[in-house]
Amino acid sequence: MKPTGPIPPDFSASEGQLVIGGQSVREILDGAETPLFVYDGGVVRARVARLRATMPEGLGIHYAVKANPYRPLLAMLGDLVDGFDVASRGEMILAAEAGMDTEAISFAGPGKRDAELEAAVRHRVTVNVESEGEATRLLAIGARIGVTPCAAVRINPDFDLKGSGLRMGGGAKQFGVDAEVAAPLIRRLVDAGVDYRGLHIFAGSQALDAGAVAETQRQTVELAGRLSEEACVAPPRVNLGGGFGVPYFAGDKPLDVEAVGAALGDVLAARVEVLKGTAFAIELGRWLVAEAGVYLTRVIDRKESRGETFLVVDGGLNHVLAASGNFGTVVRRNYPIAVAGWFGAAAEEVVSVVGPLCTPLDRLGDRVELPRAEAGDVIALFMTGAYGRSASPEGFLSHPAAGEMLVRG
Repeated sequence: MKPTGPIPPDFSASEGQLVIGGQSVREILDGAETPLFVYDGGVVRARVARLRATMPEGLGIHYAVKANPYRPLLAMLGDLVDGFDVASRGEMILAAEAGMDTEAISFAGPGKRDAELEAAVRHRVTVNVESEGEATRLLAIGARIGVTPCAAVRINPDFDLKGSGLRMGGGAKQFGVDAEVAAPLIRRLVDAGVDYRGLHIFAGSQALDAGAVAETQRQTVELAGRLSEEACVAPPRVNLGGGFGVPYFAGDKPLDVEAVGAALGDVLAARVEVLKGTAFAIELGRWLVAEAGVYLTRVIDRKESRGETFLVVDGGLNHVLAASGNFGTVVRRNYPIAVAGWFGAAAEEVVSVVGPLCTPLDRLGDRVELPRAEAGDVIALFMTGAYGRSASPEGFLSHPAAGEMLVRG
């Protein structure tokens, strides 16, 4: 038997049925097919409200669209947050279609095509410049079409976020401009007449240690002040990035965001003079939406093989690659998982939940303890609101796409 991660506390049972956003799984599937991602809008709203209550007053909250670009979810988030951060022209279009003011959209990524840069310039989207070459192309595009670019500079800091799942800063990186050479580029853009929007400094993601997050934010504010003094220009805004992690696996503890907010308040209160008029923002994706998502998949077959029991379900790694342990995970560990029709019931057996794909990698639950499930029962996989369908190889083996649904909660 292998342990599973903690089921988020937002979910309950009614007559043994898992309830998502006030609806039982039986009700949800009355008009929908599995496999299906269900997102609880109430959970997302509560996350944003918690941030507003615990972060320093006036701190902007931005949503990183790459975490989950589902259109109804974006439309809801557009009314809750202060901006969207995108990483492609496609995401830029989705953000604008969701109703977000294009001047509240920022565009990051190390390989922006000329057509993407031109679209951003025309719509006054902030381009987070990531190299000297990109700056040159951006200025040339602005001059050619006669529109002033809106630009910030993304910094590759000389530190990283300790304990983060993905380190986005420190050392040699494809992301951003190395901190030690960033000030001259800032000055170049300002002198060229761009609409200077400030700095974007993102050191890492998926950290659960509040002390590590707080220390990284302190270093980020310090670096922003130093670079601004060197460039002799005050940044209108500093995007502090994100890094807030969520508890996917057994033993993980939720991030203490209240401690992070208190520490950041102290840091901002003591910031240097050049940053006194600067607005600050954080950029979160996973922390806002991961725990709101439940992936529902139906048992097709129950089979025994040499003393082990397998529940073969109709969805797999082609929809939830990360949950299968094949999305940047070194050691495969189990996401929270349950039998939706026996939610909260005592475990009766150890089984492996596997998908329909012809690969041994298609495993959603590895020797987990569950109530007994038969063909037709529904398995619920939690923590799937971020980096689910859009981060998975949906075309692999040409199985049907998963559906998506937002319940308002």
